[in-house]
Amino acid sequence: MTRFTDKAHSAEHLMRTLFPATPLQRNDHLSDLYEADIWLKREDLSPVRSYKIRGALNAMAKARSRDRAQRVFVCASAGNHAQGVAYVCRHFDVTGVIFMPVTTPQQKIDKTRMFGGQNVEIRLVGDYFDDTLAEAMRFCSDAGGHFLSPFDDLDVIEGQASVAAEIVEQLHSLPDMVVLPVGGGGLSAGVTRYLRDVAPKTEVRFVEPAGAASLAAALAAGAPVKLGQVNNFVDGAAVAQIGQLTFDVLKATPADRVLAAPEDRICSTILEMLNVEGVVLEPAGALSIDALKDLRDVVKGKTVVCVTSGGNFDFERLPEVKERSQRYVGLKKYFLLRLPQRPGALRDFLQTLGPDDDIARFEYLKKSARNFGSVLIGIETKKPENFDTLFARLDAGGFVYSDITNDETIAEFVL
Repeated sequence: MTRFTDKAHSAEHLMRTLFPATPLQRNDHLSDLYEADIWLKREDLSPVRSYKIRGALNAMAKARSRDRAQRVFVCASAGNHAQGVAYVCRHFDVTGVIFMPVTTPQQKIDKTRMFGGQNVEIRLVGDYFDDTLAEAMRFCSDAGGHFLSPFDDLDVIEGQASVAAEIVEQLHSLPDMVVLPVGGGGLSAGVTRYLRDVAPKTEVRFVEPAGAASLAAALAAGAPVKLGQVNNFVDGAAVAQIGQLTFDVLKATPADRVLAAPEDRICSTILEMLNVEGVVLEPAGALSIDALKDLRDVVKGKTVVCVTSGGNFDFERLPEVKERSQRYVGLKKYFLLRLPQRPGALRDFLQTLGPDDDIARFEYLKKSARNFGSVLIGIETKKPENFDTLFARLDAGGFVYSDITNDETIAEFVL
C-alpha cells in the first residue's frame, strides 16, 4: 500500500457516510457483442447520477478538517460538479455559492437547487464559462470562501480514486482493463494512480470526445495546452484544457492508449444502451462504452470494466441524439438539390426514391426569374446502401445535388 492508496481507501470509507457503493454490473449484451467479460461501474446511479459527488465530498471534508470555521464553499459549473457540490453542502450544513453561465438549461439549475436546498445560492453570470469562472474566483476571494475545483485538486483526485477502490473490492479480482472517460482528468487521474499501486498489470484506456481531445493535445505538447476550439456536445467532458495536477499523473500515458470518440457515434451508443438495456446515460457517461467499438480486437476474451460516469441526460435532447445517430450510421442524409422550375420537376425527383426512402425534410421556395431553384431535402432510409442506389438514380436523371450531411458549417445553420 502507498500513501495515495491509503487516502483513496479513506475516501471510500467517507463515501459510505453519504451513499452506498455504486453497483458494478456485468453486462451480458456488451459481453456477447464484444466476446469479452464486460462490467459497468455505474456512477450514473450515485445520488446525483454522476461520480462528481465523490470529489466534492472528499475535498469539502478535508477543507473542514483543516478549518472548522470554513462555512462558505464556491464553485463554477453548469453541470454535474454543481450538483455534487450542492448535495454535499446540504450534507455538511454549510453554504454553497454556485456560479453558472446565464445560458445554463433550467433543468440543470433546478436539479442543483433541489440537491442543495436552502444551503445553496445559485448565481447566473456570463454567457461563457470563462466569464462564470472568473466571477466565481473573484467572489471566493472577497468572501473568504473555499473554491472547489471540478478536477484539478489533489483532494478531488483522491475522492475520485474511490471509484477504483470499489471496483477492485466488488470484482473480487483484478480486471484486465479499465476504460475511463476523460474531461478535466480528475476521475482518470484518481483511478489510474490507484491502479498503478494496486493492479499494475491492469491496462487503462482513456477515451475523450473527438471535439475536446485535451489529454491527447497535452500528451503531444508535453504539457497541458488550451484547445483552440471545443465541441460542447459531450458537455460533461468538453474541457478545453486538462488540469495540471491531473496531467502530472497521466503524462506517462502512451498516446495510443488515448481514444477519440466521434460525437455522432456516441449518440448511437446512448440510444443502444437506452433501447436495449434501459440504461440512461449522458454523452460523457457513454464514452467508455462507445470506446469498445475501437477496442473490439483488444478486449476479446478479457475482463473489462467501463466506468459509466454520469446519467444526467435531458430528454429534450433525445431528438438531437437520434438525429446525430442516424446521420452517423448512414440512415439519414441531407442534401441540396438543384430543381428545374417547371411543372413535373418534383414528380421526376420523387420517382427516384426507393421503397424504403422517406422524406424527413423538404424546403423549397420558388424564385421568380430563375430557371432553377434550390431544395433542402432530408431523407431517412432503412439501410445505408440505399443511398448509393438513390444517388445513382439522381445521377442517371441528370439531377445536380450536393450531400451536406457532414458539413458542420452548413448543418449549424440549416439542420
